[in-house]
Amino acid sequence: MITVVANLKGGSGKSTVVFNLGLWLQNCGQPVAAYDLDPQQTLSDVAEVRREEGYAPPLQVYQGKGNFAEQLSIHPGQVLVDVGAANMDAMKQALSMADRIIIPVPPSQPDVWATQRFLNIVQEATVDKPVPKMLAFVNRADTHHAVRESDETDEALEAIPGIERLPYRLHQRTIYRRSLSEGQSIFELSRRSKAVEEFRLFAEFLYPEVLVNKKRELKAEEGQ
Repeated sequence: MITVVANLKGGSGKSTVVFNLGLWLQNCGQPVAAYDLDPQQTLSDVAEVRREEGYAPPLQVYQGKGNFAEQLSIHPGQVLVDVGAANMDAMKQALSMADRIIIPVPPSQPDVWATQRFLNIVQEATVDKPVPKMLAFVNRADTHHAVRESDETDEALEAIPGIERLPYRLHQRTIYRRSLSEGQSIFELSRRSKAVEEFRLFAEFLYPEVLVNKKRELKAEEGQ
């Protein structure tokens, strides 16, 4: 499955999501290939930090230079693509190949507006084929219950036609920043934390078939 994580605005947390999803999938026994199509190369940088520090397993990140549509289709297992508007040609190529598109949306009105405009780009990129499933969620949500922006963003996403709002949020937590700077997933940095629990639920919702297979494997091991 090709999952593209994309948004028009920078700072939405795409690389953090891709990095942690990739390592979660690998921990579940899934082969994973990640593509970094953002000129900032954040995903490539954190994968390099992980290799340099000797953390296992490494996350294989490809640059996808040139016309990479064929490259995306040859990988077995799960493919994750991190791309932003700074590389519009690559974004449109990735969107045209996607099985689904995940849109992280920080809690602000400008980010909601950007999400609405992003749907137009998806339509342009997939004009001659079915539009992929589009899933949006509030990322970097406020942790204080009195702040209403995250709730308001959720409500706005619910009202946008053509996308499905995910029933989970990822919050603005220090451990996500540590994950990128230290080259480890949040699951490696902490066994028990609010971030670990919220990301686990988020990942299991996106990949229910992976969770089912993992449970089968565990039962088989217990029966040996």
